Amino acid sequence: MQCFSTGGWWPLAPYMRCLQKRCCVRPFSGICCWCGKGKYMPSMIDALIEPWRLEFMQRALLATTLASITAALVGCYVVLRGVAFLGDALPHATFGGVAVAFLLGGNVYLGAAVAAVLSALIMSLLSRRGLLKHDTAVGMVFIVAFALGMLLASLRPNYTYNLANFIFGSPLAVRWDDIWVMAGIGGALVALLLLFWKEILVTVYDPPMATALGVPAAWVELGLMVGVALAAVVGLKAVGIVLVMALLVLPPATAQLVAPNLPVMMAMAVALGALASVLGLYVAYYGDVSPSACIVLSAAGFFLLALVWRHLRGRRARSP
Repeated sequence: MQCFSTGGWWPLAPYMRCLQKRCCVRPFSGICCWCGKGKYMPSMIDALIEPWRLEFMQRALLATTLASITAALVGCYVVLRGVAFLGDALPHATFGGVAVAFLLGGNVYLGAAVAAVLSALIMSLLSRRGLLKHDTAVGMVFIVAFALGMLLASLRPNYTYNLANFIFGSPLAVRWDDIWVMAGIGGALVALLLLFWKEILVTVYDPPMATALGVPAAWVELGLMVGVALAAVVGLKAVGIVLVMALLVLPPATAQLVAPNLPVMMAMAVALGALASVLGLYVAYYGDVSPSACIVLSAAGFFLLALVWRHLRGRRARSP
C-alpha cells in the first residue's frame, strides 16, 4: 500500500516512521504520518493481508497458534476435572527452571520443562501420600518454585528484562528455533493424548470406574499433570507464564458450553484457540498494543459470546 502524495510504502507498524523515511499511512484514516498529505484508504483485503507480509508476524502467528492448540487440548482435562488452579500453578512453577537455565547459560525450554515436570511429580507425591490436600500441595509447590525463580533473577539484574519476556510473553520476538522446539513438544504431547485416548477419556469422567476397569487412573492423572506442565512450556515465549493459564482454561470452557461430547469439545477448543491467536495478533498489529493480552481478551470475548448464545438458546427452548 502506498501514500497517494509521495508513493511511500506503509511501514511495519501503525504510527511508526519507517527507517528508510518512507511515508506511513495511519490505518483506516488515509493520512500519511510522515507528510500529513496522504489520501490512500486501504481496502479490507489489504488490511487482512498486510500483517502476514512481515516475517516476524508470521513467526508470531505460528508460535501463538501452536501454544493455543496445545493448551486447548490439555485444557479440556483442566476444565472437566475442575482443577483450573493447577493450570495457574504449573506455568508459574516453570519460572524457577527458566531462571536456572539463564544463570547457567543452558536451554531455557529444557530448564522450564524439567522444572514443570518435577513440580508436577512433587505435587502428586505430596497429595497421594496423604501429607497434604491436593490444592494445598499445588499452591505450596508453585509458590516455592516461583519464589526461587525471583531470587535467582535478582542475582543477575541484567537478566531481568529477558526473564520478563517469559513472564508476560513476547510473541513478536519468537525465533524459528523457538518454533521448532514448540512444535516438537506440542507434537509429542498431542501424540501421547491420541495414543492413550481411551484411558484418558474414562479417567477424566469417572476415575473410580477407570480403576475398576483396570486403567491405572493415578498414573493417567499424573501424566495429564505433566501434560499441563508441558503445555505451559510451549506457551512460555508466545503468551508468557502469567497468561498461559487463560489459554488452558478459556477455549475449553467456551467449547464446554456448546459441545455435546468430549471429542467435539476438544475440536472446538482447538479451533477457538487458533482463532483467538489470529484475531489477537490483528488487534495488536493495528492497535500497537500487547499481542499476548489481545489473544487472551479475544478468547474471553468468544467465551462471552458462547454464554450469550447458550442463554438465548435456553430461553428459546423454554418458550411455548
